[in-house]
Amino acid sequence: MVAEFAVALPAVALVLLLGAGALGACARQVSLQDAAADAARLAARGEPDGAPGVVATAVPGAHVVIEARGDLVCVRVTAPAGHALPLILNATGCALDGGR
Repeated sequence: MVAEFAVALPAVALVLLLGAGALGACARQVSLQDAAADAARLAARGEPDGAPGVVATAVPGAHVVIEARGDLVCVRVTAPAGHALPLILNATGCALDGGR
C-alpha cells in the first residue's frame, strides 16, 4: 500500500501543478484581453503613448503593437503565460478611430 502511494504521489503533484498553471494562464489571458481593449480605446482617442503603460500596469512583461486597420485602431498584446506553462498568450483589441 505504501509503495503504490509513493508511486502515485508524484503523478498527483504533477496534475495539481498543471491545473494551477492552467488556471493562472486563464486569469492572465482575461487580464491581457482587458488591457488590450483599454489600450485600443486610448490609442483610438489619440493617446497612443498611454497604451503601453496601461498594458504594463495590468500585465507585466507584455509586448504591445499598435496598428491601424482601416477605420479601426487595433492593439495586439502578447505575454508569457507564466512559470508553470511555457505558453505565449495573445490578445487583440480594436476601437473605432476617433482621432482623425
